[in-house]
Amino acid sequence: MKKTSFPTPQDCEAAFYEALEAANLEAMMEVWADDEEVVCVHPGWPRLCGYEQIRENWAQIFRSGERLKVHLSAQVCVQGMMLAVHSLHENILVAGEPKAQAPVVTTNVYLRSASGWRMVVHHGSIAPQAAPADPEPPSKSLH
Repeated sequence: MKKTSFPTPQDCEAAFYEALEAANLEAMMEVWADDEEVVCVHPGWPRLCGYEQIRENWAQIFRSGERLKVHLSAQVCVQGMMLAVHSLHENILVAGEPKAQAPVVTTNVYLRSASGWRMVVHHGSIAPQAAPADPEPPSKSLH
């Protein structure tokens, strides 16, 4: 049974990113639903399914010692009575590195349960590079 109740999906999301920045495995797993149908995809990594696989993956990430600071932007939220979907950009700065990595386009899905809102999907992909501006079309001249 979970110790924490998240009254809104936003509260659950805030706890997710706080746990990520603190590299706190117990706090991270409080956010996730205790379910075998939960899914996590990190950029460039294989899909992880089930609470235990996801727990072991976060433990591995946190053991690396790398500390992250995450700034969220471009948030779009859709919410119903039992389900919420958040699409956003994670702008990640690794401690000790001079500049942020490429943004991660992320989808977080939350499900309302008897113990409050819980994460059921976290899916991140590296944002594509911005397309270069189109060059000016050649001028047309009549001969």
